[in-house]
Amino acid sequence: MRNNRFAAAALRGAWLAVLLAAAVSASAEEIVTVSGRKGETQSYLLMHDASPPKAVAVMFPGGEGLLNLRSEGGAVKFGSGRNFLVRTRGMFRDAEVAVAILDSPSDQQRAGMDDGFRTGRAHAEDIAAVVKDLRARFSGAKIFLIGTSRGTLSAAYVGRALGDAVDGVVLTSSVFYGGRRGIGLSGFGFGAIKSPLLFVHHVHDRCPACPYGDAESLGRSFPLISVSGGKPAESDPCEPLAAHGYFGKEEATVTAMKDWMLGRPFPKAID
Repeated sequence: MRNNRFAAAALRGAWLAVLLAAAVSASAEEIVTVSGRKGETQSYLLMHDASPPKAVAVMFPGGEGLLNLRSEGGAVKFGSGRNFLVRTRGMFRDAEVAVAILDSPSDQQRAGMDDGFRTGRAHAEDIAAVVKDLRARFSGAKIFLIGTSRGTLSAAYVGRALGDAVDGVVLTSSVFYGGRRGIGLSGFGFGAIKSPLLFVHHVHDRCPACPYGDAESLGRSFPLISVSGGKPAESDPCEPLAAHGYFGKEEATVTAMKDWMLGRPFPKAID
């Protein structure tokens, strides 16, 4: 009898291990690499739960977009995880939303992407390959491009190039003025983006390239979420641990963006 109890306990333990393993594999986090342009590859971090998502957030971090995605000891590592979209990835990912965070493509791994690359055809071709891959994985999900800071150049230009191949574009902390050698969105034709477009901007963003007034003006023609408040800055005004990165207001900002993506009512102002 005692041996039977031990055998039954061992069997239950084995089944539990199988179920846990299935849960881990179903709630996946993996680095995916697809073929983009001829001879080049595009990698991204894919995060999703067991249930088929209703939406996929394809994220373009700011700066040079160089994340140095890699796996070490079974864990995904980043070159830097402070970027607004990178550090809030767990807030985006749930049973309804999958997350795909883009690294720089293979030929831009040395220094990352400059503005010319972000706004050019090669970048759009690479992201088209990512979108195709995501459509194959999640056939019923809507695909949204989300950019922050310099990543808004990518999201805007790629969103325009891909047309109705994507279901929406979200621009957070948009770079309107690129400086002497950069590119800004102040003269961009946002109406040429065929899919729905959402702007998100902090009222007190002090980055000179990203004045709130420009986003406020665009809010007369497009949906705009205006964010106020948060924690005192712990970085330069153009860096992520400041109003530019919704520091201290991350959860409310992410929730509002997800509500918009999923077709739910969303706040126009976050205080």
